[in-house]
Amino acid sequence: MAGKSDYTENNLLAFIFRGTAFPVPAGLYVALFTTTPSADAGSGGVEVSGGSYARQAVTRNTTEWKDPSTATQGLTENNNAITFPTASANWGTVVGAGVYDAASAGNLLYFGTLAASKVVNSGDVFKFNAGDFEVTED
Repeated sequence: MAGKSDYTENNLLAFIFRGTAFPVPAGLYVALFTTTPSADAGSGGVEVSGGSYARQAVTRNTTEWKDPSTATQGLTENNNAITFPTASANWGTVVGAGVYDAASAGNLLYFGTLAASKVVNSGDVFKFNAGDFEVTED
């Protein structure tokens, strides 16, 4: 996942160059998309909905995420699985994911397409295994 939203880019630039406080999110939530946002503004994205779908909270700490200064510079990845609830209806074809600062609505922080899309039908469980959810900076 390499796309940063305009929200993230603008706040990062303001923090670095203007010395304004960066709005550190209280929590991070992984979302799934059947259509990945087409622009940094987050427009055009269609998030999965219904069928027991919910964004998954991920903990912000040094044990849950790989240190981006080791091995592959500018990359962090999950150290533990990110597991979504069992689908109680068809979710469609999941083609992308994003990170938000809220369990619903909120600001999109990062987004990207999956290496391989996945059809999620009723009874399926969608999961990112440890090391499969990568966020990169370039």
